[in-house]
Amino acid sequence: MQSLWMLFASFMFAIMGVCVKLASSQYSTSEIVMYRGLVGVVVMGSTILYRRGSFATRMPGAHLWRGVVGVVALWLWFYAIAILPLATAMTLNYMAPIWIAVILFCAGWWQAKNQLEWPLVGAIGFSFVGVTLLLQPAFHSQQMGAAITALISGMLSALAYLQVRKLGLLGEPEYRVVFYFSVVNFLAGLLGNIASAGLGPVVWHAHTGVHGIALLLGIGLCATMAQMAMTRAYRLGKTLVVANLQYTGIVFSSIWGVLIFGDLFDWHGWVGIGVILVSGSAASYYNTRNTSRGAAIARTDPIASEV
Repeated sequence: MQSLWMLFASFMFAIMGVCVKLASSQYSTSEIVMYRGLVGVVVMGSTILYRRGSFATRMPGAHLWRGVVGVVALWLWFYAIAILPLATAMTLNYMAPIWIAVILFCAGWWQAKNQLEWPLVGAIGFSFVGVTLLLQPAFHSQQMGAAITALISGMLSALAYLQVRKLGLLGEPEYRVVFYFSVVNFLAGLLGNIASAGLGPVVWHAHTGVHGIALLLGIGLCATMAQMAMTRAYRLGKTLVVANLQYTGIVFSSIWGVLIFGDLFDWHGWVGIGVILVSGSAASYYNTRNTSRGAAIARTDPIASEV
């Protein structure tokens, strides 16, 4: 039953995606990233103080690298959400397990282990068939750039996963990883918005009533609650069950996309989403099964799930 926390986490991430898409008509991507980080800093900082935790870390460089890779992935993902159908952007970003499988496969081949996991190779190849089906409409529209952006976001998310795994194995507590990631989010969004102005005045979009503020708070709070729920799910639930339940976020996003934004897919799109779901589940199974010290690593995965 503890694994069902992942359902709540996936639902909250889907709501976050809705808020990002709605907020993108009022705020720039850099502003959304900044406010998302600000809410995360306040929530996680208050949590650390309440629990009498420590902000001190012995690995500032590792946190910086994780933060930079993660915030770029998040930035690209938010940009893609603003342009693509919500389910498409979520699906392409949730391909991180596939990219991890590709990285591990290439690393093993480079080290001359020559051990081919043919089911894993099949899952990787099958997933890209799903991508082709899902993106078929994008090939004939002006959304191809956003689709490629979402794919790159998923690749960078995989690198963020691996870095968080390293931090977890080195003994860095999860709350500190989330806190410093939020700090980098805030600073990157702030500096990005300033840099985008060039030599002109910096543009800060006004908060029109409570609508804009509510969306920005929704983004930060939903992301934070989702991360908390995922952490509980991975710690107390069965790893493989939790990993596969994570993909329900794509289902929730598909429903929200149809109900709120009127997103419509032909059979190619729905088949593509289904293929990616199955391939991602298979890749998650083999990644978890073949990873040394899997229990310790699994506990750290939730922190990188957003990016």
